Amino acid sequence: MVLSEVPWDHRIPLPALTPGRARGAVALLALLCFINSYDGEFVFDDSEAIVNNKDLKPTTPLSNIWSNDFWGSNLSSNSSHKSYRPLTVLTFRLNYLLAGGLHPIGFHMLNIILHAVISALMIDVFAILIGGLDYDETGRILNHAPKTSLLAALFFAAHPIHTESVAGVVGRADLLCALFFQLSFLTYCKAFSRGSDGAYRMCVQWVVVSILLCAAAMLCKEQGITVLGVNAAFDVLLICNVNVYELSQRLLLRKNPLNMSEVLRTGLPTRLALMGFGGMSMLYARWRIMGTGPPAFTEVDNPASFADNIFLRIVNYNYYYSLNAWLLLCPWWLCFDWSMGCVPLIKSATDWRMVWLLLLWCILIGLISQALCSQDGQRRRTLTLGLVLLVVPFLPASNVFFRVGFVIAERVLYLSSAGSCLLLACCLGHCCCRWARHRVHYNVGKNLADRGNTTAAIGYYREAVRLHPTYVHAMNNLGNILKERNELLEAEQLLSRAVSIQPDFAAAWMNLGIVQNSLLKFEEAEHSYWNAIRFRRKYPDCYYNLGRLYADQNRHVDALNAWRNATMLKPEHSLAWNNMVILLDNTGNLGQAELIGREALRILPYDHTIMFSLANVLGKLQKYKESEGFFLHALRINPNAASCHGNLAVLYHRWGKLELAKKHYELSLKLDPQAPGTKDNYNMLLRKLDQLKHPPS
Repeated sequence: MVLSEVPWDHRIPLPALTPGRARGAVALLALLCFINSYDGEFVFDDSEAIVNNKDLKPTTPLSNIWSNDFWGSNLSSNSSHKSYRPLTVLTFRLNYLLAGGLHPIGFHMLNIILHAVISALMIDVFAILIGGLDYDETGRILNHAPKTSLLAALFFAAHPIHTESVAGVVGRADLLCALFFQLSFLTYCKAFSRGSDGAYRMCVQWVVVSILLCAAAMLCKEQGITVLGVNAAFDVLLICNVNVYELSQRLLLRKNPLNMSEVLRTGLPTRLALMGFGGMSMLYARWRIMGTGPPAFTEVDNPASFADNIFLRIVNYNYYYSLNAWLLLCPWWLCFDWSMGCVPLIKSATDWRMVWLLLLWCILIGLISQALCSQDGQRRRTLTLGLVLLVVPFLPASNVFFRVGFVIAERVLYLSSAGSCLLLACCLGHCCCRWARHRVHYNVGKNLADRGNTTAAIGYYREAVRLHPTYVHAMNNLGNILKERNELLEAEQLLSRAVSIQPDFAAAWMNLGIVQNSLLKFEEAEHSYWNAIRFRRKYPDCYYNLGRLYADQNRHVDALNAWRNATMLKPEHSLAWNNMVILLDNTGNLGQAELIGREALRILPYDHTIMFSLANVLGKLQKYKESEGFFLHALRINPNAASCHGNLAVLYHRWGKLELAKKHYELSLKLDPQAPGTKDNYNMLLRKLDQLKHPPS
């Protein structure tokens, strides 16, 4: 799973709002933009879908909505448009019942409220697509791009292209479809949780729930099924961190063949198979429900699909795409009905409107090339997911898979507009970032550091600091690299400078404490750690490092308290649990060490490091059988751990199982010939075995 700092986010000129206030601001903007439609009448398609639709009336059996189309006609009828949206019709019927008749104000108000809710939820969707999937200690999703996701959601809330979907009552289908689309995506994200080793675990149940919510979206409007495509792209690009361009090169050029065992270990094929099966099942059920096959449309409905040859059809379809793109970018003129010759067909390659097709594809190719080939991993993923959210929901209306009954329908752009808003927000974020050139060097440095090229990254970070002497994030990252290279004095200077510029920079305070601890400046290190905790009260990693400091000073009780705080804030903090067990073991508190180890394994049942430490404790307590079980379990998880083989050999040595001890000493030495103490213990065992074979006369 990829987690990325979004380099342009803090440059966007928006206030830093709490998640609740951000959602409230977006919902309020959505209400303000569309509240003036609350007292509208039933217009255009509303007359057929609502006023003349008998399925809304209480006298009509409720079961009829499951056998009739959106307009109230029987699906088996040749005149049916085959628009199967029973959940949407059900909400119309509820509106009718609650209002006691066809009073449009209730219908309009529900549409406006739905748009406000969807707009607020878009913050969560955008946050994951831009900044990745991460959780805090309470299990809530963290927003690593708060300003970018807020800006994109504000664009979405106020976009004029939504006028038809919100102000027209029949647009309820698009609104409900979008709501279940979001819930399906967010539920799919819920399927992934971080394990003790930092990797992400999958919960199949949430994937199944996501597919069921996709089915609900499809029962509101047909394009709801496209959420499966968005979920799959999210999984491939963010959960599995696949570089599509590199993968395609490897497959085409047959260089560095794909490691199928690694792919299977991610669980991606299982999830894709589940979604594929769910999608095919929905499509099959939808086809069976249609009964007589696809609907029959006339030339008036969609003139391009009746053009003389395939070339003209393709040209005109692409012209429609360019018009849709223009409406998303500049909704200057909007129309509730684009049929009846509103858009004349292109009948010749010399038609000046061909320019719009070329322009559209030039822009798309440029975006796709950046999405695939950019060296900036953050930009690559954001562009790709933005394009996926823009294009995939539009596919059912594209005439690619089947003929549709309209030229342009602004309603079908409701979901696609989310992709355009995401791309626009990221584009503006990049523009804001370019005003500060130091960010370029920072981004390159971060990208190089992520790839392991720390030497080159140092040069770029230094240049970023030179261009912007108060750039605390560059100082922090540079200080971290220097700390890893053991250049501690310069690291201390940089981190001290960072916290003097931004005193509430908790991460820099913690990193400064680590450096000062390494320099044996224990008092200063403790002060730095407590400052980090003061500015970020729930900071388990800082409590962990504070515990290490206390352990270095032989302040054992303080160390245990610090590590206990770390595990309370983050129960899956494996290192803190393990250090507690080891410290109690080293200080002779074997009973307490056993209790802590067992408590840790109840929370982290597959953590081989804790099993190893607990097994050592149980061995010292002469609970040889239990100790052996934990050693063997740890080795099943991590069979190449030389220390685990060595300590298991010591256990067998004490226990009197000498042949087993010999076997595991040899395995340990094979894995690590320099393992401390193992060679001496092995030689001691060999002497004992020799004495047993040749007793003195």
